Amino acid sequence: MQEYNKNLQRVMVEIKKVIIGKDSIIEKVLMAILAGGHVLIEDIPGVGKTTLALAISKVLQLDYRRMQFTPDVLPGDVVGFQMLTADGKMQYRPGSIMCNLFLADEINRTSSKTQSALLEVMEEGNVTVDGVTRPLPTPFVVIATQNPIGSVGTQMLPESQMDRFMVRLTMGYPDIASEIGMLKDREEGNPLDRVENILGRKELLLMQEAVENTYIHDAVYSYIAALVQKTRENDMLALGVSPRGTIALANMAKAAAYMAGRDYVIPDDVRKVFGDVVKHRMLLAPKARLNRTTMDDVAAGILSAVSAPRLHKKA
Repeated sequence: MQEYNKNLQRVMVEIKKVIIGKDSIIEKVLMAILAGGHVLIEDIPGVGKTTLALAISKVLQLDYRRMQFTPDVLPGDVVGFQMLTADGKMQYRPGSIMCNLFLADEINRTSSKTQSALLEVMEEGNVTVDGVTRPLPTPFVVIATQNPIGSVGTQMLPESQMDRFMVRLTMGYPDIASEIGMLKDREEGNPLDRVENILGRKELLLMQEAVENTYIHDAVYSYIAALVQKTRENDMLALGVSPRGTIALANMAKAAAYMAGRDYVIPDDVRKVFGDVVKHRMLLAPKARLNRTTMDDVAAGILSAVSAPRLHKKA
């Protein structure tokens, strides 16, 4: 456990060579990967979403593919297709999804049919083409991006599909000091060229297994369930968190505990990831919009309303 934690710290150091001043975002993306989930980054262009994915793939030695989603991208481009060869046989041609880390850039700019094909693969962990099912490489993670500003030509993901992402994150603009550091770093060339490989796929799979086996006390399970239940009873919300969201919250809390060097979850782990896991799974009621209540306000209110348990020792 201690050795793996040191390796994770080294992973953070390498990624921070490229992404400056966004330690919390890097940490939460790594948590989602450790928890076996997928990441949606909703932000304006140019803040480093693609660079972050590239840095992670290099540090973790993952086979990386990037697809720019546009209206003419077809499901077959993502999952692959059968092609007739010269000898009259049908041969499977793999799609871009056959990799360890798939960056779906501007996922909201493609058709709903293509979105559904990608999200089905994310959920099932395999690809089915013409009745033949093929497993995806392991580990497998999707980092999808969407631009919240430009709406022309976009096909926004419905709530049921947003639910497939373990977390939704926003990188935001860097502060002045970070932006100056970014400019200076580029005087010496591309920072990605200086990023070193730290872990391999085998080590990452072992870490994911350790996260899955991280202990959660019954009191913490009750705390997670109580937080989720509050989202379903809140009069500022038209839609609360689904059971899939409850599982995602528990898994992300396990990953937070693991990154902190523990093999058990404490309430602070749950609180740390709560907003990132649940906000994209909730829908504001008309009353909230009239009162100018934001999703951040609702999430903070729920955390304040539910008392965290006090754990004296690991049971």
